[in-house]
Amino acid sequence: MIRDSISAGPMSPEAIRAAADGLDPALFEPAAFDASAGERGGYSDYSYWRSTARGFLKNRVALFFLVLLVALLAFTFVQPLLPGQKSPTKIHIDPATGMQYRNVEPCAEFWFGTNTIGQDLWSRIWSGTRTSLMIGLIVGAVEMLVGIGFGAIWGYVRRLDGVITEIYNVLNNIPTTIVLMLLSYILRPSFKTMVIAMCATGWLGLARFVRNQIVIIRDREYNLASRCLGTPTRRIILKNLLPYLVSVIMLQTALSIPGTIGWEVFLTYIGLGLPVSIPSLGNLVNEGRQIMMSPELRYQLLFPTVVLSMITISFYVLGNAFSDASDPRNHV
Repeated sequence: MIRDSISAGPMSPEAIRAAADGLDPALFEPAAFDASAGERGGYSDYSYWRSTARGFLKNRVALFFLVLLVALLAFTFVQPLLPGQKSPTKIHIDPATGMQYRNVEPCAEFWFGTNTIGQDLWSRIWSGTRTSLMIGLIVGAVEMLVGIGFGAIWGYVRRLDGVITEIYNVLNNIPTTIVLMLLSYILRPSFKTMVIAMCATGWLGLARFVRNQIVIIRDREYNLASRCLGTPTRRIILKNLLPYLVSVIMLQTALSIPGTIGWEVFLTYIGLGLPVSIPSLGNLVNEGRQIMMSPELRYQLLFPTVVLSMITISFYVLGNAFSDASDPRNHV
């Protein structure tokens, strides 16, 4: 009624009051004041990391490989402390004959058998796993720090884009295999040499990936507003840009660890890896490869290959699962 009267033209206060008196009071129901209801309407208990953990824990396959990897890592570093463990570099001699225990098949004394010079494969495999994992974790951490920092600056600071692009093109056009071979050949074979050789160009892929992602999101409205307000470049990169890339960065880092172990195996395969005196999965796979044509000696290749496969598959599955779980688009 009031709406019709208003549409017909201006109304006097007396006319509005008369129209209101004609309304049915049952149409209006007073609401009681509730302060908690008002606060509850504007509250959200969403947490990014809690939602990420919830999504990750729903993945049964990822949980299985997480338990497997944690158990494998724990046993790898605890194994030397267990009683009755043999030295990975000691050559065992048969006291009855004075000869080396060469190529002894798995038995109660040598659980994984011995190699061609009488060393215990059980202790060598776990010692080699420790060495390869340390190389993989160190190289992965360096690649993540350098790749993310370099890529973030490359993608956000426009005036440096041309210079850094040329540097990237020069380094990327040199085959990685050649760089690894040259550094391993020039420097003395050692643990440090392997780390330096793999860190030399391993960060390039992650830097390019981070740069491309930052170029996509750097000019969004909230970043333009931050720049207009005078927010420092460092804070914009750390607070506005990199949090959106957590999922893909973790995936790339998780995949770089088994990739690094694979490069270590490759360099050892071509004779430029760690010296034979330092057990590693690469050395063990290379030793097993040389005798794999003998069926009774294939266990020397089987055991290190199984351990290597378990590590690489676990990191791959966990990297993909965490990437999916940390993607905000998958959060509810």
